[in-house]
Amino acid sequence: MNGLPSLDARTARTDDYGLRRRDVLHAMALTGAAGLAACGGNRGGVRAGEVGGAGNGGGKPIVIDRRVKVSASPEVSLQVRDWQPPGSTGPVIVLLAGLGGNARYFDSLAPALAARSRVIAISRRGYGLSDKPLPVKTATQYYEVDTLVADLKAVLDALGVQRAVLAGHSIAGNELTRFAGLHPERTQGLVYLDTTFDYTVEGDSEGETVPDNRLLHEPRPMPDDGRSLHAAIAFFRRNSKNWWPALEANLRDAIDIRTDGSVRLNTPDEVETAVDTAAHSFSPDYKAVRAPSLVVTALAADNRDMFPWLELPLDAKTQKDAADYLRMFRRVAITNSNQLVAALDTPNRLTLDHASHGDFIMEREAEVLRAIQFMTWA
Repeated sequence: MNGLPSLDARTARTDDYGLRRRDVLHAMALTGAAGLAACGGNRGGVRAGEVGGAGNGGGKPIVIDRRVKVSASPEVSLQVRDWQPPGSTGPVIVLLAGLGGNARYFDSLAPALAARSRVIAISRRGYGLSDKPLPVKTATQYYEVDTLVADLKAVLDALGVQRAVLAGHSIAGNELTRFAGLHPERTQGLVYLDTTFDYTVEGDSEGETVPDNRLLHEPRPMPDDGRSLHAAIAFFRRNSKNWWPALEANLRDAIDIRTDGSVRLNTPDEVETAVDTAAHSFSPDYKAVRAPSLVVTALAADNRDMFPWLELPLDAKTQKDAADYLRMFRRVAITNSNQLVAALDTPNRLTLDHASHGDFIMEREAEVLRAIQFMTWA
């Protein structure tokens, strides 16, 4: 292997706390047949709910769960969560999850931002409770970056949002950059949440051999891990640095529960492959970006950040391999972050050391929140 993978891949790890890994999608206990039907769920239109247990009064924002139609052929509607404060002094903020994630991934950050702004979290097609058309003509059909950007514009149009600050985690950085280039008049600002500068390029290992140790590979689920919702939650929890309510909410919207109580991820294998392939085939044009931008980088500092499933004590070889990989990965992550900052020509950056790609927006929420609220948007 000549280079480290792009930042979202994490070498046999998962993006966004565990839903990316194809090993999971191939585990029959969690997914069933590859061609499983698209999940339904909350197709009744609009549902209003409370945020953080607070009622509608007292100046607390409410969250409205919506389904927004973005395409007629094939017919596609997206899951949208819309936090509306009683009085807004800030810009509309739109949140996009990374690969495998959905709108519920932002169930903690979104209501915090909604103290000042209307906040809209979207599950891209293929994930969560959004529709999941299967590719037919090509491996990436219906999931190219331009299609996802068109979906984003359709949601903003449907909700009457003329301009917004777009914040995207991991591969969603592609959608931010492309949308800003195509629709500068609609883009008030951009927040890159631990995204990769260019997903078509592998990180440079600088001639070092990347450790190949099976203990550094995230564990695959066993049949018992899909026997129930409780078992599935326990599996993902074991393989996460921390387990937050937002991660559990995200997982619940990412699975189907069968009549016997067993569970499977609701994103078909073909769709997962389509999104992954399309994202890693897109080279962004940062020269077209004119909006003020904020770059947030999460830097893993120890095994808990990078390999939370490792059980102590470690044998000497695994300890060395983990340390070598972590050292190489940090170097690549810093280089990547510097490239992104330079390409965007922005002075605005937040680097979070001792952080995990999958949950830093929850673990370090206060710092992320301050950085976003500190920005002066166009």
